[in-house]
This record gives sequence, structure tokens and C-alpha cells, in this order.
Amino acid sequence: GYPNVGKSSLINSLKRSRACGVGATPGVTRCLQAVQLDGHIRLLDCPGVVLDSGDPPATATLRGALAPQRLRDPLSPACAILQRCPPQQVRGD
Repeated sequence: GYPNVGKSSLINSLKRSRACGVGATPGVTRCLQAVQLDGHIRLLDCPGVVLDSGDPPATATLRGALAPQRLRDPLSPACAILQRCPPQQVRGD
């Protein structure tokens, strides 16, 4: 699944314990982890995956593939967001 959508949090909720590490930034889950839910069910937690779509690099940030703190150019993703918003919404009309 995509980064930061709650894969690890869902497993923790089903397990009713902290079986997987969670965080607000992408990259907390670094490897595949098997979690035994009960005698018959084993869940796999894995790092987030974002496939290269050929879009500009700024869109990878918008999909949660990069932590905002690691951006070299925070202006590009901000411009990409503004391009997707109607002008009235940006102006506050």
C-alpha cells in the first residue's frame, strides 16, 4: 500500500497491542514483518510502495513517498498543490 495510510496502525488495532511501530512520517516500517493475530491468521506489515508514474518529482511528495523534512525544494510540491486548487479557494473568496 501507499506510505502513511495506516497499515501498521490497522495491524496494531486488530492485535490490540503495539506489534508494529508507527509514525507520522513515511519510512517508519523498513522491512517486512509478520504478526500473528491468532492461531490461524498471520498479517504482514510492509513498507509503503509508490510506483513511478513518470510524473514530476513533486507529485511523489504529494503521494506521501517523501518526508517533508527531507525535501531539497519545498516550493515545487507547494506549487503543485496550488495548481490543483481553484483560484477562488486560494484567494479566500
